Amino acid sequence: MRKFSVVFLILSLILFTAIIKNSTKRIDDEIFAINDNLRVLKKNYENIKLENEYLSSTEKLIEIQNLYFEDDLIKNDINKIKIINIQSNKLEIKELKFINEK
Repeated sequence: MRKFSVVFLILSLILFTAIIKNSTKRIDDEIFAINDNLRVLKKNYENIKLENEYLSSTEKLIEIQNLYFEDDLIKNDINKIKIINIQSNKLEIKELKFINEK
């Protein structure tokens, strides 16, 4: 009886260890996949951020205007911008409202 108990204890410990090892391996694989995806997203974020900061800088916009558009672009007063809606052959013109305006 004692041998049976010892054998049963050893087998149950081996089984328990195998289950824990497999679940730990699965969790490690998930962590690796998430970190890999995060690494790719961080790289894309940095590239997009750099592109946005580079292209939206005032100096760069003026340079692009001078290079490609020369005198084609004109400055416009933002308060003169209107919204045009066409619904069922009716033309509706609304004032442009900003988010922080009431």
